[in-house]
Amino acid sequence: MDEFLKLLLLFGVGSLGGILNVMAGGGSTITLPVLIFLGLEPTLANGTNRLGIIAQTLSAVVSFRQEKYHDFKLSLKLTAFALPGAIAGAILAARISNELFQKILACVLIGVTASILIRKANRNKSFKRQGKQSWWIYPVMLGIGFYGGFMQVGVGFLFMASLFHLMKLDLIRVNMHKVFIIFVYTIPAFLIFVFTGKVEWKYGLILALGMGLGGWWAAKISVKKGEKFIRIVLITAILLMALKLLNIF
Repeated sequence: MDEFLKLLLLFGVGSLGGILNVMAGGGSTITLPVLIFLGLEPTLANGTNRLGIIAQTLSAVVSFRQEKYHDFKLSLKLTAFALPGAIAGAILAARISNELFQKILACVLIGVTASILIRKANRNKSFKRQGKQSWWIYPVMLGIGFYGGFMQVGVGFLFMASLFHLMKLDLIRVNMHKVFIIFVYTIPAFLIFVFTGKVEWKYGLILALGMGLGGWWAAKISVKKGEKFIRIVLITAILLMALKLLNIF
C-alpha cells in the first residue's frame, strides 16, 4: 500500500476510533488491528496507539468543558485510584514479548466477545447526576486502570459500566469523567512505552490527529444529543465489536 494511503487510512480510522471511544468504547479494537495490519509489531502498535488516546481524550475534556460539563474534583479523585494500576499495567505491557502480548490480546478479545454475548439487557433506568455511591468504585478504578495501562482495548466499556452502576451518573457525565481519567493515566503509560522504544512516531502523530478530531466532535455530540443518543451509539458499538470479534466482517 502506498505510504500516503496508509496515512490517510490511519487518519480516517483514528477519527472513527476517537468518536467511538468518547461516546461508548471499543475504538482501539479498530485502531490497534489497523496499526498491526500496517506492519507494526503488536507491542509497538500498543504503544503507538496511546499517542492517539492522549490526543482524543484531551480534546474531549476541553470540548466537554466548553459545553459546561466538568467536575474536576471528582474526576481527579477517581483518577488517583486508576493511575497506579495504569502505570503497573504499562510497565508489564512494555516488558513482555510480542508473541505473549499477541496471545494475551487474542484471549482478551475472546473474553470481551463472551461478556457481550452473555450480557443481560439493561432495564430502563434514569439516574440523576449524583446518587448513592458505592465504595467499590475505588478498587474497581484501580483494576480498570491496570487493564487500561496494559491493553486499553475495550476499557471505555468498563469505565462506563462502573461509573454508571456504582456512581449512579447519567451517561453524559459518565463520558465526561471517563475521558478525563483515561487522559491522565495514559500520559505516564505512554512515557513508559516511549522510554522502551515502543512508539512509531509518524503513524502515531497521524493517528493522534484523527483521534483528536473524533474526540472533540464526540463530546459535542454527546452533550447536544443527550443520553438517549449515547445509549444508541453504545449499543451499536457493542454489537459491531461483537460481530468483528466473531469474524463476521
